[in-house]
Formats: sequence, structure tokens, C-alpha cells
Amino acid sequence: MNIVVIDDDRLVAMSLRTILESTGDISVVATGHCGADAIALYREHRPDVILMDIRMEGMTGIDAGKLILSEFPDARILYLTTFSDDEYIISALNMGAKGYILKQDFEGIAPALSAVMRGQTVFGEKIIGKLPELMKSPEPFDYEAHGITDKEREILTLVAAGRSNREIASDLCLSEGTVRNYLSTLLEKLSLRDRTQLAVYYYTEIKR
Repeated sequence: MNIVVIDDDRLVAMSLRTILESTGDISVVATGHCGADAIALYREHRPDVILMDIRMEGMTGIDAGKLILSEFPDARILYLTTFSDDEYIISALNMGAKGYILKQDFEGIAPALSAVMRGQTVFGEKIIGKLPELMKSPEPFDYEAHGITDKEREILTLVAAGRSNREIASDLCLSEGTVRNYLSTLLEKLSLRDRTQLAVYYYTEIKR
């Protein structure tokens, strides 16, 4: 797996390179230290995942991520930060980031990158704990009005929990092909692009 690391603290960026490359499965092809670096290095290397800080001088990681996704819609962006600010979390969700984890959990970074590569969305335990409060809604979501069946509702909930197609298939005793078909139908019914947007939709429109 080839990744780019962006962090305004050069020591942190260097430490992340050392830690991640020691796993043997991850190659850090470049490091940068600001939002502008993130955009330039993504264009140059097209990494499998870009691991990026949020608060940086000049352009923030959120703004850089939006620009990267506007140019490369399939980009996988995983935010790694010391800040669990509500505004940042919501922005990351809404823009289509693949995850948001905190630097304090160094041991969880490599597994998070692997999960993102498998198509999952990843949020640190503290972030997940904040999501229900952040996304509260006074009105219950009307699944029937959107034509969503009970089985589609189950699958939507599991996608939002970060489960892969294989795991969902195992949980619901379905084939992976059937799960993919359900997901395609869900995306069409909700006018969404991919499973990341589906997970964001779940937390912003259904469980908020």
C-alpha cells in the first residue's frame, strides 16, 4: 500500500513514516507539511491513501481534502489529528473522507489504513462516541418514504458501522454479490455516489 503523509510537525511526519513502514505492508512514498503539499503530492504520486492532519498553516487539511476530492473523486483521505472538534468531524464526514482518527492511538493507524483500503470507513472510538450527539434529529427518518426495505435498512446500518461487504454478507447470510446489489439499489434510491457517502448520510440524515 502506497501512502502520502501530511503533517505540519516534521518530527511527527518522520515518526509516522518509520512506524508505518515497519509493518512491511505500507510504503510512505512522500511526506508533506501543509495543505498545498497535500494537493501537489497527491497529484504526483496518486497514493492508495493520503493520511493527513487537519490544523496546518495556510490551507487546512479539510480544505485540501475538498480540493483533492474535487479533482480525484475516488481519493481515499484518512484524517489523523489531535483535535476532535465537532466542526472538523462534521466537515470530514460531509466531504467524503474515509475516516477520522486521533493521533493518540498510534497503534491503530496501520489497521485503520488497511481498513480504508478494504473499502471501510474508519472513525476512532472517541469520534464514534461523539457522532450520535452531533447528528441528533428531532424527527425520525422515514424509510418508507424513500422506498427503503427492511433488508436495505439492515445493510445501511452495517455500512455505517464500517462493515465490509464480506462481513455484511456473513452477518446476514447473503452472498457478497447480493450485498453489492442491495448497496447499488440503496445508492440509487438516496441519490448517493458510494458507500462513504452512504455512511455519512446515515449519520447526518438518519441518526443525527
